[in-house]
Amino acid sequence: MKIFALVAIFSGWLAQSFAQTPMPLYPGNIPNSKPAPSLYREGLNQWRCVTNVSIPTLTPFLLKDGSTHTAVLVIPGGGYSGVAMGHEGDSIARAFNKIGVSAFVLKYRLPNDSTMVDKTVGPLQDAQSALLMIRKNANKWNINPAKVGVMGFSAGGHLASTLGTHFDKPTIKNNDNISLRPDFMALIYPVITFGKFAHIGSRENLIGKKPSQQLIDFYSNEKQVTDVTPPTFLVHCEDDNVVPVQNTLMFYDALLQNKVKGEMHIYTGGGHGFGLHNPTTHDYWFDRLKEWMDTNGWLK
Repeated sequence: MKIFALVAIFSGWLAQSFAQTPMPLYPGNIPNSKPAPSLYREGLNQWRCVTNVSIPTLTPFLLKDGSTHTAVLVIPGGGYSGVAMGHEGDSIARAFNKIGVSAFVLKYRLPNDSTMVDKTVGPLQDAQSALLMIRKNANKWNINPAKVGVMGFSAGGHLASTLGTHFDKPTIKNNDNISLRPDFMALIYPVITFGKFAHIGSRENLIGKKPSQQLIDFYSNEKQVTDVTPPTFLVHCEDDNVVPVQNTLMFYDALLQNKVKGEMHIYTGGGHGFGLHNPTTHDYWFDRLKEWMDTNGWLK
């Protein structure tokens, strides 16, 4: 009977912690937007990424046990041409719930001249708005507003690192002057640079085929690190043939130069886009992340 009782309790806890409904990121008009063409509709590509996103949402995965939790804004990848809401979104949020962290999955607008006035700032507007929404509703959602981090994968890692290095350049209205700086970052096989080692697809989708050098430098986030950049956890693989490992190495070197706390895990194999489970190793990188968060006081 005790076993059945424990199963019932655990099942109830899962139902409470994993229940989620996407929310509109903007209650009214979406900033920097134009009416989407009739054929511009959300769909799925061959990699199971949501495409043609023009209406951003935030999906909360809240822990409802009455206590106050750390929260993480999860930003899936997709080359700025899609949003991998499954293995780099919902699955990650559930993993955070299991270690006592609330999570929020962002479905951000994909940069497109037909739906945005300035496509180069659209995704960052959504990331800053999401962080603002989390902190603004911290009491209601049992979140510690001083323990809100961001995690990004691939191009979502570029957006997450942009959020963490451009927080002093607001692209949205922030009348309450709430901090737009994440308290920590976790960047998983991230796009970082728009220079020599750029993922060309991500760069062209965000800033175009012929960007100015100023715009390239602005979004090469290894060049934007300062001594107030949030502490950062990094994961990459040597054999990543989509986003070169140099992206992570360059960002970690910038952290060192600016005396920002960081931790980097480089795996020999694994390629790109594996989500939670690197198939080439028995090591579970999320366990390393959990230890890092615990060491730095972001877990109970």
